Amino acid sequence: MTKRKHVSPEALDASLLPKQRKPIPHAFVLDAISTLSPYTRPMFGCLAIYVKDKIVLILRDKPTNTADNGVWLATAQEHHQSLRHEFPNMRSIQVLGKRVTGWQVLPVDAPDFESAALRACELVLAGDARIGKIPGARTSKSGSKAAGRSSKQIKTSKRHATDRNRR
Repeated sequence: MTKRKHVSPEALDASLLPKQRKPIPHAFVLDAISTLSPYTRPMFGCLAIYVKDKIVLILRDKPTNTADNGVWLATAQEHHQSLRHEFPNMRSIQVLGKRVTGWQVLPVDAPDFESAALRACELVLAGDARIGKIPGARTSKSGSKAAGRSSKQIKTSKRHATDRNRR
């Protein structure tokens, strides 16, 4: 028979406390676009900002790979040149290992970081088509669209199809 461990009331109380959340990096960005009622989701260990059905920005402030810390703009390669006129320090993020990506960063260590981030917020507020992407449907590892089903549902349906073929 196993013995129960005695847990002190202090330890028990601490286990019931809600988990401490990380502070929102560059929170002034959320404040600047608050009239659009943005919502956030964790993504890549960062904080993604959505307005309606579009992902518009990602806020990043991590202790590793600090070169990509700042405000990421969700855009397309065709808009890079015109956006670079407004944001001379903007560049592709490096953490994904690609030379050019749709994600462009306004680096936190740039001398104009805060003013550039606020200008990006102005563009989001104005509905500038260069910033924001509607996230695509997720695909399974085989590349087929999952049609809203989880990978567990897909595996289960494949297993049942195999079972039916055996009968």
